[in-house]
Order: sequence, then structure tokens, then C-alpha cells
Amino acid sequence: MKSLLVCASVAMVAIAGAQPAAWESRGIGGGGALFAPSFSPHNASVFTIATDMSALFRSTNQGASYDVVPFTEIQGNRLAMVQYTSDPLIAFCMDYTVIDGVDLVRPTKSTDGGVTWTPLAAEPTDGEAFGMWVDPTSATRLLVASYNALYISTDGGASFQQRFSFANGGNGLYVGGVFWDGADIYVGCNAGLLHSTDSGATFPASAVAGIPAGRRILSMCGAREGGTARLFATATAEDTYGGMLIEDIFWQHQDVYTLDLGAASWTLRTAGLPTDPQDGLALIACAVNDIDTAFVSGQRGSVGELPMIFKTTNGGANWGSVFTDANNANTATGWGGDGGDRGWFYDGGPVGFTVAPNNPQFVAFSGYGFVHLSTDGGGTWRQAYVNPADQNPPNADTPPGRDYRGIGLEDTSVWNLTWFDSNILWGNSTDIRGIRSTDGGASWNFGYTGHTQNTSYQTVVHPTTGVGYMASSTVHDIYQTTYLTDARLNGGDGQVNFTTNKGATWQLLRDFNNPVIDVALDPNNPTRLYASVIDSVEGGIYVSDNIDQGAGSTWTKLANPPRTEGHPFIIRVLNDGTLAVSYSARRTNVFTQSSGVFVSDNGGASWADRSHANMTYYVKDLIIDPHDAAQNTWYAGVWSGYGGPLSTNNQAGGLYRTTNRGVNWTRIWESHRVSSIGIHPTKPNWAYVTTEAEGLWHTINLTDPTPTLTQVAGFPFREPKRVAWNPFDPGEVWIASFGNALRVGREIDGSTASGWSVH
Repeated sequence: MKSLLVCASVAMVAIAGAQPAAWESRGIGGGGALFAPSFSPHNASVFTIATDMSALFRSTNQGASYDVVPFTEIQGNRLAMVQYTSDPLIAFCMDYTVIDGVDLVRPTKSTDGGVTWTPLAAEPTDGEAFGMWVDPTSATRLLVASYNALYISTDGGASFQQRFSFANGGNGLYVGGVFWDGADIYVGCNAGLLHSTDSGATFPASAVAGIPAGRRILSMCGAREGGTARLFATATAEDTYGGMLIEDIFWQHQDVYTLDLGAASWTLRTAGLPTDPQDGLALIACAVNDIDTAFVSGQRGSVGELPMIFKTTNGGANWGSVFTDANNANTATGWGGDGGDRGWFYDGGPVGFTVAPNNPQFVAFSGYGFVHLSTDGGGTWRQAYVNPADQNPPNADTPPGRDYRGIGLEDTSVWNLTWFDSNILWGNSTDIRGIRSTDGGASWNFGYTGHTQNTSYQTVVHPTTGVGYMASSTVHDIYQTTYLTDARLNGGDGQVNFTTNKGATWQLLRDFNNPVIDVALDPNNPTRLYASVIDSVEGGIYVSDNIDQGAGSTWTKLANPPRTEGHPFIIRVLNDGTLAVSYSARRTNVFTQSSGVFVSDNGGASWADRSHANMTYYVKDLIIDPHDAAQNTWYAGVWSGYGGPLSTNNQAGGLYRTTNRGVNWTRIWESHRVSSIGIHPTKPNWAYVTTEAEGLWHTINLTDPTPTLTQVAGFPFREPKRVAWNPFDPGEVWIASFGNALRVGREIDGSTASGWSVH
């Protein structure tokens, strides 16, 4: 069996000696939502962008390649825009680091140009910030919003004072932008235009007219040249509220306004802009030193959720389109674009949009899959998520099925990695379905047919026929904390597919009409396959004894293990025919005790509950020790739960071991949430342990009663999922992650614990 588990985050670890300086990022590039792009005004080559999968990506060559800022420094999400100050070394950004299982959003400061970050101890929101805006002309002034209040700091974040409160009928404060103009500070929000004339001591509402009473500022920017300062804004008739997502507004038309500061009224600007009510203008941006040039972006809902960008060079009097999706007229594309593996509809309207603070020639927009940059004011665009040498020329359809090399901007999940042979690999992926490599993982493609569901979760290869079998579903992120309820999982589709040509073509083996998350072959029966099918009523372990019949195979549901409620996960078939399976978490308003490890020695006719008390709520993985010939030693990754009076559940996380097939378990390492363990194929004491938010860990004394685990300092991403060694090259180790695709490293010395190198 050639399949090796690999999950969401990728990491590589150094061993008891020299650790790798870095782990090489692998993947097809992009594919997930990207937010908060930002150019440095001090160095035109520095560009940052964040993802809701926790990474903050940093490029020092205008998006030709990226590094992940280590998760131990800062973690990204929607609002994690790096905001620069007048001091090249001082910057601010929102940090989304999870601490003790609690999701936090905290204003954070860097004093070395964005390399290292420290949360502001005095931040006033207790980790629940809803926005931050930094004065680019100062190193000490910034505003921070909580759900319904606005705070200012004039000492670089050492202290804050509340300056405004807006309950808004319980909907809270929404801020669309801030313009800093010396002692004057303008805040565009759902309370109108706030105007401080005393450096932020007070923020009264401006009496300026022009925006109808039924409209609220959605996005705002400003610029000054000499004696003239100008604001640009989009305004919406829809309700706005604290924490609103910008894409929620794409379905409605927004108007654009300008205000020359000192004038009595905003001016409506429509010349050249779309008027269709389904074309939703949203984010507006400009450089702070150019009052004539501005850009506004949005989604062309009238023709199918496509990005649109307009530009003015005369202060808003006229606008013209600077982005054309048809035939990729002015855009050099990656794998996404008109005619490509994914069309522009996949990206949708920009959820991230920016102009360099001091140069309107530098513009960037990002969406649900890609990021594109312009260095000529929107005249031309280029992709910034795959190797520049692999990009496709503008003014031509993007050819599907090509090979692409990622450049570090990996923001999708890989659940498992499978080798069909030494060159052909399959990465089970979320949202982008799956990625295939024919050169040992150096480049990846979508050059396959027959698999169209959102996510492939696991693939196994038959050891004699070479046929591959894959579990897939229309439901993504199964058994992450957001996908545990019946409402999230019931009703999704799922299939088992097979391939006879190493993943180039997939054919339907069985449509279960419910999500399928795992498949396993029987080492004793060449025509038997098991599948984990998810549904609160019909879910469970299914088996076929005639998979050699292809689409004509027949399937039988095995008995349900005790306590379980339709959330099966991992299937292990031992050499003596014993079945060992894990069931994962299920929630209603609280966790139900339907998770655990279960064993059958009669082909699934009945099951024994072999769960530790801490496993009844949230088991993630079940690993059989490859160095135990009797297969009595197993490991289980367990997550702690959350909420309610479940004190045991909330402290259950860790790595568990049994040496008697689950009759007794010992927690050998306590951690909030352990996802999996990867044990070295030739060194029984070497292993890597993956976690939800604490990165990758390593031990060189696994078989000790209490192993010592050390966090791998060189692994930059917080959520590795599974670890796999290349079966054709055991010195090569891969780690898959929840949100950072794949990373790969190579063992330097195969006989001693001397370290790793990246290749």
C-alpha cells in the first residue's frame, strides 16, 4: 500500500542536532482566500498578504516569492494588513494567534520592519479588535476599534484612550477608512464622517452633506497635495455592522463620492462607473500623496461574480475600467483566469485591495483564490502566486492542465499525500479538489478528469494492481471545529472514485450521496475496500468485497460501533484482519460523546469500545506503529473540545499510546490539540507530532514511557496535519497542512540524528 497520510499544515523538523534553516514550500500556488495586501512605502519590493488559514505571507521581490512569517511571531487573517509608519522599522498589524484554544484578534507592533512582532500590552479590546488604522506620517499615532468603540494611541501603542462609542442598535461600529492629515483625522464609518480637529482628542460628527441619509460609508481613503486634500468613498444603502465581511455587500450597487476637504458637501461621482444594480462596487484606495488618482474595485454580479476595477486620474470626475476579464486582455495569469483551470468567477470580487501609500503605480487585488499586482497603475496586471516563469501571457485564454510551481504563497489544505510511483504524486486538497505532480512534487497541475467534488480527503493505491481509490466530498474541512454539526455535514455528497492511470482519469466506484472521508484496503483480500461515510443516520463504515468490478461493485454497511452517531474517520485494517477505526467529534449545542476508537475482530459485525475516557469527544487520528510487527502499539491524536460544562472534554487534548490494541491507553504528551503523529520508517524512536495551533513537534525517544517533544523552530506554519516519508526515497519527508499545502525536507545523515537540509 503506497498511500501515506499527510494533512493540512506542512512542516519539517530538525533532529537532535542541526535543524533545517527552512522547509521548502511545495504546491500549485494560491487557491484559497487572500486578504489585506500591503506595499511598503519604504521599499517597493516588500509586499505582504494574509489568508484566513492563519498565514501572513511576506515577499521581498514584489510577489515573485514569499515566506510565511513564523506563526510564533504573528498569525494572519482578514484584517492582518501590515501598516507602515514614517519610521521604516516600525509597523503595525493585527495578530490572530490562538492562545489556549481562544481565538484572539490583537493589535501587534514590529520594530524591525516586519520581521518580528509583539502584541500591544495596552491594547484596549481584550483581544477582540475589529480594526486598526495607522498614521503613515507618524510612528506614534494609531486608532483601534472594538465592536462599538474607537480608541486612539499617540505613543505608539503604549497607551490608549476611548474617543468614540456607537452602539448602532446593537450592530456596532463599522469603520470603512481613516485619513490622517496632521491635526485633522477623518474617520468614515456607519455613524457618518467623524472629524477630529485636535489630533484625536475628540471625534465629533462632521456636518458635511452630500451622502444621502440612507447611505453609509463602506470604504474610504484620502490624499493631500499641497493645499488641497480630498477624500474618496463608496457608500451603501445596505446595513453595515461591526465585523461585516466585504463580500456580503457585493450583491448591491454602491455609489462613489468625493469630498474636497473644506467643502460643504460630498459630490456623487458616476461618470464611467457601472450602473447595473448587481454590480457591487466596494473597496476604494489611493496613495496619500495623489489627489487625482484613485481606484475602486468590486464584483460584476450582472455577468457572473467577476472582479472589476476602475480608475480615475482627475479626482473622480471620470472613471475607466483598468481590468478586463475576457481573454485576460491585460493580465498575465497563473492557473486561474479566462479559460483556465479555474475562471475569474472562482476569485470573485476583490476581498483585498490596496494602493501603495506613496505611489499610485503599485496596485494589488486579491480574491478567493489569487492575487494580482500592477506596477503601472493598472495598465497591466500579473499574477503573483505561481513562479513567474510559469505564468501565461496576457490577451490569451489561460490553457488548462499546465504544470505550475508554487512560490511560497500556499493557502489551501492538503489532507493526505499519495505516491503512485516515484514521480507521480496526488495531493488530496480542499476547494481545489486535488493536485497532481508528474515530477516528484516539484510542480503540480489540474491535468486530470473525472473528479469534480470540492475536496479529496484520502487516496490509497492497490499494492498489486496499481489502481488508486479516493474518498471525496462536496463538504470541505470535515472535523475541523467549524464542521462538526449534523447541519454542516448531513446532506453533503461524497464518492469513492478509482483510477487506473495514476490519477490522470478518475471514474466513479460508488456515489454514497453523503461525505466520504477515508478509504482503506484489506491486506488479506485484494478485492476488499472500506470507506468512512458521514451522516447522522446513514453514516458509518462501509465495505465492498468486489471492487474489481469497478462501478459494478456492491457495498454493505457494517454495524455501528457503540455510542457513535455517524461521524466515522480513520480506518485501519491490520494484518490479522482486525478492524480499528476512529470516530471524530459531533456537536449539537455541546459535544456529544460519540467519538472514540473502536475495534472489531469479526469483520465489523460487532465492535468493542477501546476509547480512553478523554477520547469520547474529539479523536482526530489513529496510527499503527510500523515498528511493532504484532501491530499492538497504536497512537491516537486527540483534540480538546470547547464550551459547556465538559471539563474533561475541554482538557482532553494530547498524544495517546496503547501497547495492547486499545485495552489501555496512556497520554504520553499533553497538548491542547494533537492532530497526528508520523513515525520514521527506519528509526522507531523518531517521530513528528502535528498540532492544531502549536506547529510541528519532534521526539527522538518515542518509545520511552514519557517521550520528550520539542517544537520544531524552523517550521513556520501553525497547523501541520500529517507527516509522510517518500516510500521511494526514505530520506525525503513531507508534511501536509491545514492551510499551507506541502513542505518538504531531506535527512542529511540517514544513520544518525544529525539534521536536515532543504532541497
